[in-house]
Amino acid sequence: MFEKSPKSYTDLLGKTNRIVEGTTLTGDIISPADFRLDGHLVGNFQSKGKIVIGPGGSVKGDIICKNADIEGKFDGKIEVQEILNIKSKAHIHGEVICGKLSVEPGAEFSATCVMKPHLKSMISDGKSSEEKTT
Repeated sequence: MFEKSPKSYTDLLGKTNRIVEGTTLTGDIISPADFRLDGHLVGNFQSKGKIVIGPGGSVKGDIICKNADIEGKFDGKIEVQEILNIKSKAHIHGEVICGKLSVEPGAEFSATCVMKPHLKSMISDGKSSEEKTT
């Protein structure tokens, strides 16, 4: 009567990618899932999920995502559709576009910031769009 489709192996384990400390990636990352970065990325990052940049992690490039927690270093342009959390040990330089912003005391935040509560991002076609939904 009610048939459940079997879950894939990745659904059972969760869909969080992880780059560990000591790893440096040069190039672009496109991921449909959440991502934790404790290493270094020189390039662009795009996800339909959340990115977490750990205390030892860094990104030099552009980020487009749904949510973000930054505790490490970021230099570039970041577009967050929903909530951007900047932790107390974070170093942010560049341009920020987000729906909501949370900055803990102690964070270094040297960026232009535009808050758009109804930010619609065109993550699926690889193009960034700053359109407001109606």
